[in-house]
Amino acid sequence: MGIGIFPGVVEKQTMIRYQKQPMPNWVVFVSGAMASLIVVWSFSFAGIPSDSWIPGPETVPECTGAAHGYDPLHDPPEETFYDDPEVGYTFGSKIREWDEKRKRWFELHPSFAVGKERRVIMVTGSQPTPCRNPIGDHLLLRLFKNKVDYCRIHGCDVFYNNVLLQPEMFTFWAKYPAIRAAMVAHPEAEWIWWVDSDAAITDMNFKLPLDRYRHHNLVVHGWRHLIVDERSWTGLNAGVFLIRNCQWSLDLMALWAGMGPQSPDYDHWGELQRSVFKDKIFPESDDQTALAYIILQDPDQWTEKIYLEGEYYFEGYWVEIVGKLEIVAEKYREIESGARRLWRRRAEKVNEGYGALWEEYLKLEGAGHGTRGWRRPFITHFTGCQPCSGNHNKAYDGNKCWDGMIKALNFADDQVLRSFGYAHTGLMNSSSVVPLPFDYPSSD
Repeated sequence: MGIGIFPGVVEKQTMIRYQKQPMPNWVVFVSGAMASLIVVWSFSFAGIPSDSWIPGPETVPECTGAAHGYDPLHDPPEETFYDDPEVGYTFGSKIREWDEKRKRWFELHPSFAVGKERRVIMVTGSQPTPCRNPIGDHLLLRLFKNKVDYCRIHGCDVFYNNVLLQPEMFTFWAKYPAIRAAMVAHPEAEWIWWVDSDAAITDMNFKLPLDRYRHHNLVVHGWRHLIVDERSWTGLNAGVFLIRNCQWSLDLMALWAGMGPQSPDYDHWGELQRSVFKDKIFPESDDQTALAYIILQDPDQWTEKIYLEGEYYFEGYWVEIVGKLEIVAEKYREIESGARRLWRRRAEKVNEGYGALWEEYLKLEGAGHGTRGWRRPFITHFTGCQPCSGNHNKAYDGNKCWDGMIKALNFADDQVLRSFGYAHTGLMNSSSVVPLPFDYPSSD
């Protein structure tokens, strides 16, 4: 029986520590992206709009839900962009003056104004048909539960899409119609947060540092020198990103999606991408290389508003992460056992305060992010595993992919179950849990 996040509850075994020389984050990222994207699978701002027109408190939850004061019954008869036949949900309809349209909508729906600057809706999804991999549907269900858990704890809305909204935009391009439609369907949301279905949130306490991105409109994991200097298509990963709900973003996505399979120039875009990024392996135009190309070719118009996040695991390569999860769990347990403020029981609804408290202790302990640190990784991305089709990258053993997902999901699930008084007996045991003692882990 393995050691879970709560090893004091079950019989302890000797922990095999994962030891290797730390590598820079970008080296790990490149190796992971190169391996994972050989086999491709589906779903794999003229400036920031002014916030001066709607007042709101500075201190609000990161994401604001209906329980935080919305009035969903108030929808006045005055016309909004929803009454304009020229405004559509698809890429075929161009939206103009979106910032002004959203401003007008807020004026008519003032209950949504409080906390609007930090309001996030997560968008994710999977294919519309059953998985070919025998355990694929189970894994996707657990991966979705993981995202729902995070959004419940932090008050975020979530939209899970499992249809091709624009069938001509397939594979990794299928996410963009869902994001585009979500912008129109949720004008109250400042940020759209796309998270691939094969990505697991593995730090349930971590809050998106939105203040860091206040002057930007797109946040994606990557490193500028790899794109600009090395001309590498793996200089960023488009499987997880934040995009602001504004005109700038609509314009960017129109350009971005214009390199997709619905374009008559699709083959040309693939050739052009390979001519610029020499390490790109497959010939088709993909969304990741397309974004790298935009950053490289139009720095004045776009780059100023794009934040390439490389300081923490905005999305981390799973091969580097899963072997360390037991060690991370043990370090957290050691800190918690000596601090009653941390192990004191509390309602799940106040978990955001608990996360802020953890930050104090982690800083005191000198915990760091990424490959050189031992903090919980925010997002563990199982790129290349393709849990639904089962056609994983041949560089991996399939069982290693599935076992890694189970371990990461149980690692995250234990953080959720803690508020309910339970824990898994081990990170590889999904079905067996035990109740926690009142003063765990100090009683260990």
